[in-house]
Amino acid sequence: MIGYAITGSFCTHNKSVEILKILAHRKLDIVPILSESVYNFNTRFGTAENLIKTVETITGNKVVNTICEAEKFGPQTPLEALIIAPCTGNTLAKLANGITDTTVCMAAKAHMRQTRPLLLALASNDAMAANLKNIATMLNKKNVYFVPLRQDDPADKPHSLVCDFSKLTDAYDKMLSGKQCRPLFV
Repeated sequence: MIGYAITGSFCTHNKSVEILKILAHRKLDIVPILSESVYNFNTRFGTAENLIKTVETITGNKVVNTICEAEKFGPQTPLEALIIAPCTGNTLAKLANGITDTTVCMAAKAHMRQTRPLLLALASNDAMAANLKNIATMLNKKNVYFVPLRQDDPADKPHSLVCDFSKLTDAYDKMLSGKQCRPLFV
């Protein structure tokens, strides 16, 4: 069983859902985990209700959306791997600093206690500013991997990085072999 967590960065949700479909076609048992914002907010990119329904249909599993539910991904119900796609800068910062005040952060904390692999598909407008140190911190943690990153709009958003979603499944496969997908910055 693997966990597939979705945090803010609502503009990337469609890409994330497409990757979730690819992973589901591999016949993986996938538990969807949604941040509180994703579970509750309707945006110009879609409604929370539609996203919940979509990920539950794709995975065949009920969404985990509370800190209490997410805590079980430690010793009680260990995951083979956890993917956070997208992983916002906010979530990255919390993971780097040991803050577990959200569903996704608790799932990651519980999962990392078991020294199992965590794959981060970062999407952050401040990745090359306030969050650069958090990227470095997470790169230095054992069993933490990143989907290769690129600048999505260097002219208008010079500090922004977003993962290359087309490389997520390759990054997942490499992670299972204990390898970081390279190059990290594309």
